[in-house]
Formats: sequence, C-alpha cells, structure tokens
Amino acid sequence: MLDKNKVKLGIAPIAWTNDDLPELGGENTFQQCVSEMALAGFTGSEVGNKYPKDPAVLKPALELRGIQICNAWFSTFLISKPYEETLSAFDKHVAFLAAMGARVVGVSEQSWSTQGIQTQPIFEGKYVMNDAEWDALCDGLNRLGKYSLETYGVALTFHHHMGTVVQTAAETARLMEGTDPRYVSLLFDSGHFAYCGEDPTAMVKKYAHRIKHVHLKDIRPEVVERVKTQRLSFLEGVRQGAFTIPGDGCVDFAPIFKTLEECGYSGWMVVEAEQDPAKANPLEYAIRARKFIREMTDL
Repeated sequence: MLDKNKVKLGIAPIAWTNDDLPELGGENTFQQCVSEMALAGFTGSEVGNKYPKDPAVLKPALELRGIQICNAWFSTFLISKPYEETLSAFDKHVAFLAAMGARVVGVSEQSWSTQGIQTQPIFEGKYVMNDAEWDALCDGLNRLGKYSLETYGVALTFHHHMGTVVQTAAETARLMEGTDPRYVSLLFDSGHFAYCGEDPTAMVKKYAHRIKHVHLKDIRPEVVERVKTQRLSFLEGVRQGAFTIPGDGCVDFAPIFKTLEECGYSGWMVVEAEQDPAKANPLEYAIRARKFIREMTDL
C-alpha cells in the first residue's frame, strides 16, 4: 500500500467552480467549496479563481478546515513571448505558493493552446512545435525550475494537457528527455493521457522516477468518443461530462497506484474531475472519490 506518511490526498476546486467556464458552479462559494472538501475527507486543495489572493486571508480560512494548498496551475508562454515576461509572472505565482506552504507548482505551456477555444474541435488543429521551439521550451522550463527551486524551494512539475503543445506520449517523452530532472518533473494526469488515447499505466511506469505531483482523473469513454465524432471543443466536452472522478470511468487505477507504491512516491495525489456541478454534485462525487481511493490504497 502507499505510505500514509509520504502521500497526501487533495482535491481541485474545479468540481465546484470552473475558472474557464464561469457559468459552471457560478453559484458555489469559496467557503462552500473548501468546507465540502474537508467534509469529504481531503486535506489538500489546488487554487481556484474564487480563492482569496492574500495568503493572510486564505491561510486562516483553510486552516479552520484542515486544508492546505498543494499546487496551483501556471501558464507559461515560453515559445511565443520573451522569457523575462514569463519569469516575472512566475515569480509572483511561486512566491504566493511558497507563502501558502506548497512545494510544487504545476506548469503548462499555453502558447497556441486550443483547450480554451470553444469553437475549436479538441481533436483537430493542435499546434506542433518545431525544433527551435522545443529548444526554447525545454531551456525555459529548466531556467524556471532552477529559479523556483533555489529561490522558493518549490519544484516545477510539468502538466501535459489536451490541446497544448505537450499532449501525447511522444511529446511528453521529448519534454522529459530535453529537460533537467533536477529542475523539471512531471505532473502525471491519468485523465489527460487517457483522453488523447495514450495508456496511463504505461506512462506512469515509464516516468515514475520523474513524477512529483499526481492528478487522479477518469474519463467517460462514450463522451470522449462523442467529442471526437461530433468535433466538439475541449470545454464542450467538460460540459457534457468527458471527465469524472477516479473509479467512475474507464481508467484502470490499480496498476497506477501499484506503480506509485513501488517507486516510493512521495507527494500529493489530487482528484481533479471538472464536471458541471449541476449534474454531478461536487460533495457527493468528492465523497465517492475519497471512498474509492481508500478502498484501492488504504490511504
């Protein structure tokens, strides 16, 4: 079983309120969100747009509920904007995370990303980098990771994601090969690998030694197939329920947990299952997810 002294469980607020689709969960407050996280049995959270931006305000609200911040998404634009521009925003972001006690930052390269374009089919039109762009991305990530670790003690983990320049197994491999393991780790997301047709088990086995943060996400294959055949956008897929909690879709989590156990994984595992909260009650699904993880891992 996974080591309870090394592995902590969190959940992302995106099940309650969606930053990219504000109409999903617009009625749900920050206080409701973090209270229900705690009620479901989680001790960690990532950051949503409704969260207070001042650590002096946010930290006491979370401490009341036994919740701590474990990560927050950061968008880089290393192949389309000057490095210094990304570094300036990154510094402020990581300073906030460090003040909140987080030890990892989840980074996604958003240059030419299609994930937020509601008129763009997610299985079409994905940007493919050239060699110079690959060099710029890997070099920039190495520099950001070194800066973050040496300045704040926060490790950079890279989030492969649908619709971005690093989505597939081959793209993930090139990124891992082109970056320094001292400064760039992998944020393993079971759902995003499954969504694009990759094998999450094969990916976790291949990169177990580079994984420093885990997103536990499942997919409903019939919805993903509909997204593909009807040429729907990523966000429309979210609305229709492409993602769900672990144990509610087609991803086999047993070998994923086993691999993480065998490699001595230490860090957070975070349930991240963006859905329409009007269709998938966030508290109900959070409780179900927590029960599934407990049964599978004894955590």
